[in-house]
Amino acid sequence: MGMLLRGTFNTRCYQLTVRDFPHYSSIMDAEIKLLEERVGQLIELTQRLRHENRELRQHLAQAMSDNKRLNEKVDAAKARLERLLAHLPEEE
Repeated sequence: MGMLLRGTFNTRCYQLTVRDFPHYSSIMDAEIKLLEERVGQLIELTQRLRHENRELRQHLAQAMSDNKRLNEKVDAAKARLERLLAHLPEEE
């Protein structure tokens, strides 16, 4: 029935694969290496994008906090100006 493999791949399906492809081709090896490189590049890109996303979220949170603080200052200045205008005598 072909060679019996030891380890976790002792399934009939794997034995058929080995039997159907007894000589591992160099083209398949090159394709697998290229696929490995692409997967590695995707992993690296994903990690970079996650890091960048984390930084952008921090910058956004800081900008939102600054914006809120500045809006509060504008509102306080507006209220102060309205109080000052209320104390001015009206012109006739």
